[in-house]
Amino acid sequence: MPRFEIDVDPCDHITADAIGKPGQRVFYLQAYQEQRTITILIEKAQLQSLAIGIEQFLAQIQQQNPEIEEASGEYAEHVMRINPPVDPLFRAGEIGLGYDKQRDRVVIFTKELLTEEFEPESAAQIRFWGTRSQMRILARWGADVVARGRSTCPQCGQPMEPEGHFCPKKNGHLS
Repeated sequence: MPRFEIDVDPCDHITADAIGKPGQRVFYLQAYQEQRTITILIEKAQLQSLAIGIEQFLAQIQQQNPEIEEASGEYAEHVMRINPPVDPLFRAGEIGLGYDKQRDRVVIFTKELLTEEFEPESAAQIRFWGTRSQMRILARWGADVVARGRSTCPQCGQPMEPEGHFCPKKNGHLS
């Protein structure tokens, strides 16, 4: 049985952001519902995958339901910034997507990353429910947040430091 389960249904607002300097940033997924704020820690790769996954998922929903209006993706940067308190409930181990056609709502499923000492079924879970437009905005903003970090080496795909990068594909030569 999970330590706890939370349904943020519906999210008044959902966002993701990073705090810190490139190479040392900490990434968060955060949602608001009425007077409560729910925040979890995520990895940069999780945010990048989530942004791509949401766009693909929304395209699939649109293809299967051509009668529904296409989700908007326009946002204002100042609205998408993460807000205090930044007190994460857990670090995400698993993130998934779902869709409730009757309600026309997308859900982001998150499951806590546990250490080996805990049973997998005890992982806390949070479900963030939002509109297709809220999710498209999250995806586009999330992609922008990821892109603000260190540039990626075109040879090996690893992040590059401002002073250079020892690329394994170039036998460790500085790029």
